[in-house]
Amino acid sequence: MGSIFDTHAHYDDEAFAADRDDILRQLLAGDVCGLVNQGTTVETSRFSVALAHQYEGVYAAVGLHPEYLHENSRQELSLLRELYQDSKVVAVGEIGLDYYYDVPKPLQQEIFAAQLALAKELSLPVVIHDREAHGDVLDFIRTYQPKGIVHCFSGSKEMALEVIKQGMYIGMGGVITFKNARKAVEVVQAVPLTSLVLETDCPYLTPVPHRGERNHSGLIQLTAERIAALKGLTTQEVLDITRENAYRVYEL
Repeated sequence: MGSIFDTHAHYDDEAFAADRDDILRQLLAGDVCGLVNQGTTVETSRFSVALAHQYEGVYAAVGLHPEYLHENSRQELSLLRELYQDSKVVAVGEIGLDYYYDVPKPLQQEIFAAQLALAKELSLPVVIHDREAHGDVLDFIRTYQPKGIVHCFSGSKEMALEVIKQGMYIGMGGVITFKNARKAVEVVQAVPLTSLVLETDCPYLTPVPHRGERNHSGLIQLTAERIAALKGLTTQEVLDITRENAYRVYEL
């Protein structure tokens, strides 16, 4: 069995349309023991559930991403409810706040709150997207006290320590290998490995030296190597501990 668990992937993306089955079979037969494909809309959530049933080791998160919210998003929440009964759905995600995009903040906050409440009702972890909304995301975490992951963490080390104090995990991906990754390096140095999980956000955020290419779960090895160097550990130790963290947070 492989040591890599990718807590956050988007194999529904068009970037994988031509060879999705080939690459997933290859990865799961190799170093990847599991991955969670993240829903961002009703359609991609349904796709993620269907994908999870095609492969052992693939699981689904179901949710509405802040970038794709619109006037009918409130109604769409009810459409997602049936998906949470599926045995391969392990989280409410990808949800959160993204103040980079021109989606009204009140709508984002309303739908985020509704999904956090739903996760608590269903006793499921959440996968939180946070872009340029650190203060508000932290307020929501303190209010709803979810279990889960703050994915592609981009906040300060102080925020990271507060997140793990609230019982959540920090998701770290290829950004840690970038030359300008000062904040990510500080976070990894400050946070215990027992509170970190690894992710790709593939096909995006490919680690160096493959930056600019399509990302995939096998490249988590490069992220683990960088974290190992920062922590004074072996790459295998990083892969093993973060894999166990992933199993714990997703209750696998």
